[in-house]
Amino acid sequence: MRVSKEQVAQHRQALIDATRRLVRARGFEGAGVAEICKEAGLTHGAFYRHFPSKQALILEASADAFEWTPQHLDGQYPLAAGAAATVAKYLSVQHRDCELGCPVAALAVDAARAGGEIAEVFSKGIDRYIERFADELRKESPSGSQSTSELEAQALHLLCTMVGGMVIARATAEARPRLSTKVLGTLRKRLVGWVSARAET
Repeated sequence: MRVSKEQVAQHRQALIDATRRLVRARGFEGAGVAEICKEAGLTHGAFYRHFPSKQALILEASADAFEWTPQHLDGQYPLAAGAAATVAKYLSVQHRDCELGCPVAALAVDAARAGGEIAEVFSKGIDRYIERFADELRKESPSGSQSTSELEAQALHLLCTMVGGMVIARATAEARPRLSTKVLGTLRKRLVGWVSARAET
C-alpha cells in the first residue's frame, strides 16, 4: 500500500519523538532500534526507510529537541508574560514530569560523555537557547540600555540556574517529592521576581 507524503512525515516524526522519550529515560545508549520502532508503532523496515542508522536518528532527534520551548507548556502561569513566563513555565512541575521537555536538563551529561557530533548538536542548541533568552530580555530591557554582552550574561545565568534547578528537582522527585517541589517553587519565585523587577526598573 502506498504511503502519502503526510504519512511519511508523520512516521519520521514518530520515530524522532519516540527516540527523544526513550533517550531522556535511558540515555543515548539505553534504547535499541527495535524498541524505538515499537515505541513509535512502526516496523524495523520503516525505520531504515527514514534513517541509515540509529546514530543518524539520535542526531536528528537531539537537534529536534532544541525546538522545544517552555511556551509549549500551555495552561501554566497564564498571568506571567515574556521572560517571566519562560522562567515560570520552565520551573514547573508540569515540565519536570513531561516526556519531551528541555534536552539540556535531561541529557547534558550524556551529551558530554558521547562527545563528537552529539556534543556539537548540544553546543549549538545551547547557544541558540542563550540567544533566544537574551532576545526576550532585550525586548524588556529598561530603555534599551543594556549591551548585548550584558544581556547574554544574564541569559546564561538564568538558563544555568533553571537547568540546574530542574536537574535537582527531577533527581529528588521520587524519593523526596516535597523537596523537589520546593526547589522548583523557590527558584521560580526568585527568578520570576528578578525578571519582573528588572523589566519595571
